[in-house]
Amino acid sequence: MDVEEARHIRSSSELNVGDEIEAWHNGKLFHRGTVTQTVTAVDLFWILDSRTGTRRLIDAEALVILRAADPGTAKAASRAAARPPAQPSHMPLFQAPSLAG
Repeated sequence: MDVEEARHIRSSSELNVGDEIEAWHNGKLFHRGTVTQTVTAVDLFWILDSRTGTRRLIDAEALVILRAADPGTAKAASRAAARPPAQPSHMPLFQAPSLAG
């Protein structure tokens, strides 16, 4: 089971108040926030959207719902991505060897 599959929420009954989720549609993040209320009978739930600070009603059937990634994991990944490569991928023009032989 890959990490994405383990984070996937298929129904609002899998959620608890206080869970951090992400709501995706067509590969784009639409909402991210904390679950404030669930209505399992109709598979809907409310979140407090962390980007806008507003309360949002989320339809678990219309969006791909994922548990939010662990902040420690996300920070480590972003630090690794921000780190410059050990070897430069190109040679600046002013250091290029002379083409005249």
